[in-house]
Amino acid sequence: MKRFLAIAFSIIFGINSFSQTEEEQIINTLKNYIEGTSFNQTKTIQKAFYKDANLYLSHPKKDIWIVPISEYQNWFDNKNKGKFNGRIGNIISIDFFQDIATAKAEILIPEKETRFIDLFLLKKINNHWKIISKTASKEKSKNSGNKILFIVSNAHFHGKSDLPTGNSFYELISAFETFKNAGFTVDFVSPNGKAIPIAYINTSNLNHKKYLYNFDFMYALKNTKSPKEITPKEYKAVHYIGGGSAMYGVPENKEIQKIAMEIYEKYGGIISSVCHGTAGIVHLKTSDGKFLVDGKNISGYPDSYEKYDAEYYQQFPFKIQQTIEKRGGKFQYSPRNTAHVESDQNVITGQNYLSSKYVALKIIEELNKQK
Repeated sequence: MKRFLAIAFSIIFGINSFSQTEEEQIINTLKNYIEGTSFNQTKTIQKAFYKDANLYLSHPKKDIWIVPISEYQNWFDNKNKGKFNGRIGNIISIDFFQDIATAKAEILIPEKETRFIDLFLLKKINNHWKIISKTASKEKSKNSGNKILFIVSNAHFHGKSDLPTGNSFYELISAFETFKNAGFTVDFVSPNGKAIPIAYINTSNLNHKKYLYNFDFMYALKNTKSPKEITPKEYKAVHYIGGGSAMYGVPENKEIQKIAMEIYEKYGGIISSVCHGTAGIVHLKTSDGKFLVDGKNISGYPDSYEKYDAEYYQQFPFKIQQTIEKRGGKFQYSPRNTAHVESDQNVITGQNYLSSKYVALKIIEELNKQK
């Protein structure tokens, strides 16, 4: 059954090269809209929309306020062109079929404590994707626009075996929900980008079910960013997700290592991990050549809690606790099925999936102190 679920999710999240090309074109169109409206660039806005497009907006004195694109783009004219105006845009999801598409984006204006949700209808016209209509609604929001980068793995199997594995769904949703409720935006990065395998899904758990059937959340897991798409200065912290997949592809990835250490050293950010996600930090080195874990209290899944004779364990490229201790780290943990968190010099780590929420809360606490 576990193997079937892993294969099923691989198929569900699979996406062919044609789809990637079309999706990238749609993303570029949406980015023109976001960039144009965030930096007062009317020509960039114009590139995103069909020339006769309309916006269907809310108005206190009208049932519906229809605004032609020519009028809308003028709202951003005669201002400081190229200067950021406080609008932070994020693409949430895209769905398309042949030459038609729908998309959703959020626009954050932290200074006004406002969050807009924009819904788009797009069509491919003369081989170019254009927004042909847009509607929007807003709410009060404490979202600061600050970002957390979740680091996940593309590994579907343990090592070179046919034993399926994945990223821990519990750890994903627990940390994600905690950060979102605190006003943070979460992005996902994996070594190869795009779809990732998921493990430990319990459809009888109401919170699991809520996120499993949340199109926007699952879209994000289907479309994780690749390292080349990441700009380190945009993030306040990195968070390594656990699950068996975390042992493969992530720890040795030089691009991800560079991203994590740049956020940590250059921008004063936090490096964090949970359970087997701690495998992702064992190879990290500071600019002076020392291992990040050297001299620090670190937690993760203890070696002694593994099943030494299990086939999955024979595939592990290294032992987490043993490697950390060899590199000068002080590995700390509690009894099984107990949450345990260590925080040491902007490195925050947790023992198991039960620690996921508390690691996220500790990160939030530390970032609030930095304010």
